[in-house]
Amino acid sequence: MASTDTTDTTRPAGDRAAKDGGDLAGLEAGLDALESVQQGRTPLRQTLVEKVLPPTVAVLLVLAVWQALVSFGIVDDPSKLPAPSDVWDVLQQSWLQGELLGYIWTSVSRGLLGFCFALLIGTPLGLLVARVKFVRAAIGPILSGLQSLPSVAWVPPAVIWLGLNNSMMYAVILLGAVPSIANGLVSGVDQVPPLFLRAGRTLGATGLKGTWHIVLPAALPGYVAGLKQGWAFSWRSLMAAEIIASFPDLGVGLGQLLENGRNASDMAMVFEAILLILVVGIAIDLLIFSPLERWVLRSRGLLVKG
Repeated sequence: MASTDTTDTTRPAGDRAAKDGGDLAGLEAGLDALESVQQGRTPLRQTLVEKVLPPTVAVLLVLAVWQALVSFGIVDDPSKLPAPSDVWDVLQQSWLQGELLGYIWTSVSRGLLGFCFALLIGTPLGLLVARVKFVRAAIGPILSGLQSLPSVAWVPPAVIWLGLNNSMMYAVILLGAVPSIANGLVSGVDQVPPLFLRAGRTLGATGLKGTWHIVLPAALPGYVAGLKQGWAFSWRSLMAAEIIASFPDLGVGLGQLLENGRNASDMAMVFEAILLILVVGIAIDLLIFSPLERWVLRSRGLLVKG
């Protein structure tokens, strides 16, 4: 029977070894080159075309449709749908009067501070639920239920308990954000491979040391996803609180601006508030959470471009 061995036995062993070494070196060089190409910085033109142009076109399209509805009389009642130019005039007036940044800062400062409080509470709570079976069985379902509860439901009891003040705003933010942060961390911990934990115990990383050096780094993708969702709940909770529990002493945030526009039947002011709420939410995500998420994915080899 003919041999199926494809090894070239007619060449000296030294030549074969050199050939194999050269092949391996070439393969390694090829893989390195491929990796370097994938991990290279994306050209500016490609970034503009792939990431900047699509949302810009979408925004322009929305504005064009909006203007067409007004210009062609499809919606000819300004009390229902103002023209984009009317909303721009209101924005410009707020800017010239020095009020625009005040609206934004009032809400953003509350939202970020409340989110930081939620972070300090939700992180240890999530670790406790993830690592202690009794605690998970006791309050795990409650956290899931609280996460699905609309944040606006907490505004009336918070007003009764704490009154019309900033403490009420922060309480609503906490009740909206803490369950999402905790559940995100629990999900991340559940996805940590058991091999990591066994390797950590073998190296002496147990208890708090194992949690800090093994569990938290491995659970980081799920944790970041929980943080991102927690911010979304924080922002929505704050807007609900500002709309329902508006009070002059609390200052005018974006939610109260929206309510003021409704009370005055000023749709241009209503759209001003809606656009500002949308822009701030998108800006926080793009400036904080999206870069954090990309860094986590890239550090684990899950994102090689961008």
